[in-house]
Amino acid sequence: MASSVPREAHAAVLADTSIPVATRMRAIFYLKDMGGIESAAALEAALADMSGSVLFRHELAYVLGQMGFKESLPALEAVLRNVSDDAIVRHEAAEAMAAIGDPSSLPVLEEFCSDPAPEVSETCEIGVRSLRWQAEAGPDAVKARDTANPFESVDPAPPVEVLSPSDKERAEAAAADTASADVAALRASLVDEAAPLFERYRAMFSLRNRCTTDAAAVEALCAGLKATSALFRHEVAYVLGQAARPEATEALTASLRDEEEHPMVRHEAAEALGAVGTPEAEAVLESFRSSDCTIVRESCEVALDAADYFAQFAKQGEATVATGAAASAE
Repeated sequence: MASSVPREAHAAVLADTSIPVATRMRAIFYLKDMGGIESAAALEAALADMSGSVLFRHELAYVLGQMGFKESLPALEAVLRNVSDDAIVRHEAAEAMAAIGDPSSLPVLEEFCSDPAPEVSETCEIGVRSLRWQAEAGPDAVKARDTANPFESVDPAPPVEVLSPSDKERAEAAAADTASADVAALRASLVDEAAPLFERYRAMFSLRNRCTTDAAAVEALCAGLKATSALFRHEVAYVLGQAARPEATEALTASLRDEEEHPMVRHEAAEALGAVGTPEAEAVLESFRSSDCTIVRESCEVALDAADYFAQFAKQGEATVATGAAASAE
């Protein structure tokens, strides 16, 4: 998603609330791709402006976590500490702090493990487990975690195949081979309501990593959309969007259509359908462009914009291939 537009111009788009949200969201990712502390500072400034929508500000926090600058931690902590802010934005700020991976965030995340908003408290619990896992596992395991991820995102938990020393001890005690855990076993872990969320997230990301080649992994993930935790359901929808498999369309559509569902889940389901990008998925999104729920309506707008953006690249790629084939034939 490269851009020849100057960084300052993208920062100006972030600040202009008269610009459609889909265009402002593109500016977020242009700045992410540009990289650098200056881009992060522009994102931090936009995050601090509470006139922005929940969807927009939550995406700013997410991208700051993915960029990984320790200098962004104060801005993210300020959002987490502001109990008058929306829980979805605060959740994303907490997750971003854990994604940055600095041990200094541990006491802050521990403090908010008892937050009244379950979206926030559960995120902090997972963040605490993630930081402790990173500290124990060491840099080589963290690198292995990232290498195992074909989607190049910094995830809230490692897949089950990447082990810390204590993971290895537990696996040996149980005579379990986590490296060869099959989809059925991972699905069982995914839907185990008695298990800690962090462990269920690990199963989730293992299944996500298999989705490119295994339709059964997609089906297993869809089962996670019935979990009791809204945070968990929203993360399942997110990883289904990363996988972008059409087999998930029916389950994602059901989540989006359910007006009793948590808005954060419906939002992720909408964006996942945009990633799937089939005519069927886009038709569903079109039907929710006038939703009374702001985050759903905006998510559908953003998802359709993203689907159009990537469809243009696909067409350009087809044209390039066709041109090359014609040249070879001459």
